[in-house]
Amino acid sequence: MNFELKTLDLAAAGNEACDAMVVLLGAAFKPGKDALSALVTQVHKAGDLETKAGKSLQIYRPAGLACVRLVLVSVGEGSVRELRQGVAGAVTAIKGSKLKKLVLCFPADPQAEGLRASMAALADASYVFTTTKSKPEPRTLQRVVLALPAAASLKTVFEQTAAAVTGIEYAKEWANRPANHATPSMLAGAARALAKYPKIACQVLGPKEVAKLGMGSFMAVAQGSQEQLRFIVLRYTGAAKTVASTVLIGKGITFDSGGISLKPAPEMDEMKFDMSGAASVLGVFRALAELKPAINVAGLIPACENLPDGRAIKPGDVVSSMSGQTIEILNTDAEGRLVLCDALTYAERFKPRAVVDIATLTGACMIALGGVRSGLFASNDELAAALLAAGEASSDLCWRMPLDEDYAEGLKSNFADVANVAGRAGGAITAAKFLQRFAGKFPWAHLDIAGTAWKSGTAKGATGRPVALLLQYLLASAK
Repeated sequence: MNFELKTLDLAAAGNEACDAMVVLLGAAFKPGKDALSALVTQVHKAGDLETKAGKSLQIYRPAGLACVRLVLVSVGEGSVRELRQGVAGAVTAIKGSKLKKLVLCFPADPQAEGLRASMAALADASYVFTTTKSKPEPRTLQRVVLALPAAASLKTVFEQTAAAVTGIEYAKEWANRPANHATPSMLAGAARALAKYPKIACQVLGPKEVAKLGMGSFMAVAQGSQEQLRFIVLRYTGAAKTVASTVLIGKGITFDSGGISLKPAPEMDEMKFDMSGAASVLGVFRALAELKPAINVAGLIPACENLPDGRAIKPGDVVSSMSGQTIEILNTDAEGRLVLCDALTYAERFKPRAVVDIATLTGACMIALGGVRSGLFASNDELAAALLAAGEASSDLCWRMPLDEDYAEGLKSNFADVANVAGRAGGAITAAKFLQRFAGKFPWAHLDIAGTAWKSGTAKGATGRPVALLLQYLLASAK
């Protein structure tokens, strides 16, 4: 998606030749003397466009304007939610028109959050996945002009959001791919492709290197699949080497059958999305390549499949993690925490300023928060506050959950240092408590994105979350 920012008032926007123009009309809209304002005034007087947020009116080849199609959209008071709904609805309505150039017109300059939300909604509504289709109908929309009365004041926000969209779409591409088109080795290839950009380096470790490191927990999950595991290490170096890195760890289970603790058949296809945490790390690095901020970031992706063959781990097995702690595996479908715990131990070598792991970890978090907010767990209040603020600023929301020590009681084991599951109650929290055991040497946060990483039903597909949140957090840390 190619975005362009232009300083255009309504009169100038009306003269911008394009396939479609979307005009966002808030309750405080004040018409001028130009042709576009006159048309909007006529429409309102005739009662053809309700002022309720989300209502729209399409006009084909409006007189006196240079656009082929005009879409007038009511956005109420111009809140983030109203802008997002208005833009998404307008773009969806004209999506089949094979647009190449679209102008998104703001009669008044929006707040930073409003601009971010509008750009993200436009990109999301026009996104098309084509990789595995025999006769793909690719996105025809190549250019989007954002017309604002005083564009210069929002230039930085624009550039950051354009980069975020690039990263989100990279994350979507890999999360949407079926498991046979996104194996651990293919995921490693996607990471290596990022190393062609300045300041990014990539290292990929295979089974022998992982065994030498002692990652017994990660290896145990992978042993039931013919696809070999990969441990991916990405480095973005935008600051001096003496500046501590922020480490992002993405769960990379490229397909999760549940292993011996087999999942139910309905909707098991959606377990291709179980590497959405890994995809979000790839997406963040793609965005960093665009912005080149003065920070250091490391990305760790433990990638493998979780399948039930004759070599697969069994309930009751005990494995040794890289940290030396032993783990009783009571449920092989709680595998994400088993690969993440070794990645958390590996992260110690970076002496990081903070570590954030991102994972589609528990159905319990989906039950608790639905698809609106990701679950946030943190051992450090300052880190938690920064991530919450980044979520609000980027409209990629999260919600802090508790980490009381009493929740760890259910993880006690008679046969190992810790069990990988507790009871059903508080499942998202006990999963986070398991991970916390391996994150004691640095400020740590865990984002459970099981409810936010993808959508089901007719809108089935990856959301690209929480790329926007993570990028916003990283950029804020550079200040």
